[in-house]
Amino acid sequence: MVRLLATLFLVFVVNIYALSDQEQLNKARKYAASEAKVDQFCAYNDFKNLYLRALMNGDEKLKVHALGGIVKCGKKLHIDVSQYADELYEIQSARKPIPKQKTPKNKYAKRVKVHSSHKLKSVRWKNGRLVLTFDKKLRSNQLNYFSLYDSKIKKYKYVFDIHASMLTKSQTLKKQDIDKIKLAQYNPNTLRLVIQNDSKVSISFKKSANQVIIKIVPSKKKSYKATVTAPTRLDRNKVIVIDAGHGGKDPGAIGYRRYREKVVVLQIAKELQKILRSRGYHVYMTRKNDKFIKLRNRTRFANRKKADLFISIHANAVGKKNAKKAHGLECYFLDKSRSSRAKKVAAQENSADMSEMDYYGKQSFLTTLNSHNIVASNKLAIDLQRSTLASLRKKYKVKDGGVRPAPFWVLVGAQMPAVLVEVGFITHPTEARRLVNRNYQKQMALGLANGVERYFRNN
Repeated sequence: MVRLLATLFLVFVVNIYALSDQEQLNKARKYAASEAKVDQFCAYNDFKNLYLRALMNGDEKLKVHALGGIVKCGKKLHIDVSQYADELYEIQSARKPIPKQKTPKNKYAKRVKVHSSHKLKSVRWKNGRLVLTFDKKLRSNQLNYFSLYDSKIKKYKYVFDIHASMLTKSQTLKKQDIDKIKLAQYNPNTLRLVIQNDSKVSISFKKSANQVIIKIVPSKKKSYKATVTAPTRLDRNKVIVIDAGHGGKDPGAIGYRRYREKVVVLQIAKELQKILRSRGYHVYMTRKNDKFIKLRNRTRFANRKKADLFISIHANAVGKKNAKKAHGLECYFLDKSRSSRAKKVAAQENSADMSEMDYYGKQSFLTTLNSHNIVASNKLAIDLQRSTLASLRKKYKVKDGGVRPAPFWVLVGAQMPAVLVEVGFITHPTEARRLVNRNYQKQMALGLANGVERYFRNN
């Protein structure tokens, strides 16, 4: 029975991309309708693969169908699917209409009905202050400010209601040491700005002609060290190998202001090692200094250490023509390339040691792709991508470059889930300056560490 289940699992892994979403969903539902345990197992794996596909493609509808199937089959198979059930509940709850909340009374504000034709022209940061500019001069009765403490979520909220309307969609703004700043149309006549934080914030503002200028000062800065410890306890008796790309004679990409990829990725790798070790994991580095290591020796090292995970860290790059356009975080797992974008990135990272292709050979490569590690690596890539973006977006605006399959030779031969993270474009002026910033590197490493924990929690 065990051999039969394992064989069926491998067949589904290889053929997962051969069917369309709807075909795969219909097939999973057909198996789920059966009372046979083997069919239930097949349906469960089909729904999980559909869930991964939905996350990669941003398909919310497919994700709901997949989560429903996972929960239903998981319960029949006595598998712990509580986290999937929680996620499904959150999605369904968010879809329910939320009752309109009353604005707290402000004894200092005049209650004036204003049907305003004022329009918001721009929102920008200037000298550390948030500046909202409108198309006309604002009257004194068009601005209402109040603050409150939400005891349910334990957050302080500072609210500006301005009798005007937006010309653009709602916006989420970023400021260091502030949890959330959101600007949206509260009703047809009211523009609402909400500043939310877990500690008190000093707010001062002034109205000047057609502008509202707001100064936001946190009462205390958040400590990086305080966030290093993981929120929940896991079995951390795991071995993780971190691979800082390139090194020695191979500098990797040379980017903006001649920043070198090999230096940046080693610094991030060391920060990640520090956090994971502080959480109790056994962590090893393929290189601890500026040393050249052949691609095949990196996964060979991970195999010798009997690693549970292999994470290779790199920085992306493009030519000068597109240097100001290409930016964002990307995560790759080993598989046949399905896009020209993935092929280009893989070719760039593979170019340092072309002999690897002869070493492994085509047949060896294809054999590796048929292993169950494809699905596990895919899951790991998704968890790393989501957690890192969540960490960085607390302070920075970062593009989601997505999770993609690609034939990276540094991942070939790994006997454990293995991914390659492109932490950003070293050729992009803004992103390159961030990548060499130690605070940004720490925030990046924190997100990657949380992604590792998320993977172990879900698997």
